[in-house]
Amino acid sequence: MTDRIEPRGTLTIRTLAMPADTNAAGDIFGGWVMSQMDIAGGIAAYEVAMGRVATVAVEAMTFIAPIKVGDVLCVYTTIARIGTTSIAVEIEAWVRRERIADREKVTAGKFVYVALGEDGKKRPVKRG
Repeated sequence: MTDRIEPRGTLTIRTLAMPADTNAAGDIFGGWVMSQMDIAGGIAAYEVAMGRVATVAVEAMTFIAPIKVGDVLCVYTTIARIGTTSIAVEIEAWVRRERIADREKVTAGKFVYVALGEDGKKRPVKRG
């Protein structure tokens, strides 16, 4: 559990946890959660890079609480660092249990993306 009751960052994606995404215990697979976080982080990094990006690292990942079928997963992103070719994104995943307004933080991580050119090779991050 967290002391903070409000997510940090920008709501980037929101999706519903479905039965097909569960393990034998009925909890949502960690890999599914990580995938949703990677999608959100990629969206945030794409906006900063003003173009294509690829995930190059997951620097940290903490699973705090299980996600159940029917939970609404809300993924929040914050740009942590912009390098020459890379962008680090802090990501928090929160759920709304039984689709009510109360939220619970379930996962946090830091993902790193690299900006890519049309040739698929890394390129400098464009500065606006």
